[in-house]
Amino acid sequence: MNTGALLKIAPLIPVVTISDSALAVPLANALVAGGLPVIEITLRTPAALGAIRRIASEVPEAVVGAGTVLSPADLEAARSAGARFAVSPGATSQLASAAADCDLPWLPGVATPSEALDLRERGFLAMKFFPANTHGGATFLSHIHAILPDLVFCPTGGVTLETMASLLKLPNVPCVGSSFVASSAAIAAGDWDGIKERACAAAAIRGGLFPR
Repeated sequence: MNTGALLKIAPLIPVVTISDSALAVPLANALVAGGLPVIEITLRTPAALGAIRRIASEVPEAVVGAGTVLSPADLEAARSAGARFAVSPGATSQLASAAADCDLPWLPGVATPSEALDLRERGFLAMKFFPANTHGGATFLSHIHAILPDLVFCPTGGVTLETMASLLKLPNVPCVGSSFVASSAAIAAGDWDGIKERACAAAAIRGGLFPR
């Protein structure tokens, strides 16, 4: 699976920060049941790689990936843990080179046209737009589409259920990323029903907004 295909699976990728890998499987089951099988586990806690391993081995319906990938070492650790994709908040030359040589689909972060152009020259056509809420949101992405129509973006950062629809209407936005579906507090509380309910609400926004 390439990154472009990955972004078309569901309208939202839950961005998850988990502190206990024992909660990973019920979390993934709730998200999959709610219609959001693509899950980004951020590498911000010691439990992250263990959570990726458990989801990869125990929830085959899920497409689990690693977020907050900051270095080639993070990229390799994610791949070894069973991640099926990687996401970074930005992109350095070293990280981009490592991703180009890795068989793991990589979603690099951009916030400016220059960053997007640099990654495009390296052959990356799917990117994370971050932080979307402070860098122009849908307006920025509509302008970028006019000059770089071959690029697609997953806007992340401040995206809510209420703002999803306007972003998904854009021809260069196949999906968005956000933590509102599965917050750290909801995960710690084991609120699987609430997470499933929010996932269902987000998944329902897909209807007809983007050709899949």
